[in-house]
Amino acid sequence: MSKSKKFQIDMCNGPLFSKIVRFSLPLMATNILQLFFHAADLIVLGRFAPGEAMAAVGATSSLAILGLNIFLGMATGVNVLMARYIGAKDAKRASRTVHTAVAVALYGGSAMALISLVLSKPMLRLMGTPENILDDASLYMWICSLGMPALIFYNFGSAILRAVGDTRRPMMYMAIAGGINVLLNLFFVLVCSMDVAGVALATKISNVVSAVLVARVLLNSTDSSRLVWKRVRLHWATLKEMLKIGLPAGLQGSFFSISNMTIQSSINSFGWQAIAGNTAAMSLEGIVYVGCSSYYYSAISFTGQNHGAGKLDRIIKSIFYCILCTVAAAGVLGGGCLFFGKELLHFYNPDGEVIEWGLLRMKILFSTYFLCGIMDVVSGSLRGLGHSIKPMLVIMLGVCGLRVFWVFCVFPFYRTMNNLMLSYPVSWCLVILINGLILYWVCRQMRQKSLQGGKLY
Repeated sequence: MSKSKKFQIDMCNGPLFSKIVRFSLPLMATNILQLFFHAADLIVLGRFAPGEAMAAVGATSSLAILGLNIFLGMATGVNVLMARYIGAKDAKRASRTVHTAVAVALYGGSAMALISLVLSKPMLRLMGTPENILDDASLYMWICSLGMPALIFYNFGSAILRAVGDTRRPMMYMAIAGGINVLLNLFFVLVCSMDVAGVALATKISNVVSAVLVARVLLNSTDSSRLVWKRVRLHWATLKEMLKIGLPAGLQGSFFSISNMTIQSSINSFGWQAIAGNTAAMSLEGIVYVGCSSYYYSAISFTGQNHGAGKLDRIIKSIFYCILCTVAAAGVLGGGCLFFGKELLHFYNPDGEVIEWGLLRMKILFSTYFLCGIMDVVSGSLRGLGHSIKPMLVIMLGVCGLRVFWVFCVFPFYRTMNNLMLSYPVSWCLVILINGLILYWVCRQMRQKSLQGGKLY
């Protein structure tokens, strides 16, 4: 067995539940480690820098992910196409997907970096960022922009590896990069007194390390996931398919960011302590989210490969197992964070008022996060089956539209953090209902096609 093969999982044959768990746990660990980049920034600033520095980084969260979400959605397209072609044993189209993905990551990442450099400060001002943290928030965004190509390359490369069932090596490389990030954070802040600029620089250096390690795997691969630099170019037919699946997911993520920016603007009105407390709670929330969202990516890969292989029963079982696992993950991680909420928030920032603001967010969201997990698995399953526009439209209207409506039409009548946070579980319930009905219809159509002897795609 080759070195590459021993890290891969056969998604089309053998027991499903154990393979989904084996696939998802390293992915969950990888995403949690990736979150630690941001958490390390916040903890070091909260402990060793003025309180406004932590608020400055927190104020950039929604904006920082806005443009990046387009490319994270594109990574979903890469994942779906690779999984489908591997399931169908189409090595030629799988290889074209790899080289088109790398071209998009490098060219698109460079363009995104330039746009972010130009628009960061005007957008932060538009969001109502307090003047006493505006300059630091802008500086953090500018430095982070420079590492955009490396960050996008890592996510595209990881999507390719997920498609062949390899989630362990991205986890190992993220652990290495995370350790480097923590050490550099402490060095730049404590030794060089760089606070906001220091943590931004540490994170971007770590992003480059993780990108280089993933590139090394692709360059040394012996199957259709192998990267050959001279073949890197845009294959237009492949790009079209990638955009068809990935662009709706990316647009959805960007609209998520817009709705969250609207909510962040409302949080900003409560002052810097509310911003800092909400930022710490969001960092912990990220751990719960990636625990759930690892099954979103599992649903994409397992439904995608079995879609290519024409195995409908395994598709349906994969969806059921992913829903079961995401609910369990939300219960364990969300319940644990909520139980130890005060102690965890104190670790980020010992200010009592900051902690109280953070607890307000956690009490509502962490007790209902299983709804977010179910919503993601259902939409991920639709994407794995090649239906990306339908879940995008539903989520844009049901999540983003409802939250913006809530901020402007519900929140003004009762201006509390609790009222603001209720917009999250209400939106999750609405999307689960509609996308669940669409998924049922899609599976029913595939069943009819299978009975008639036709291909599933």
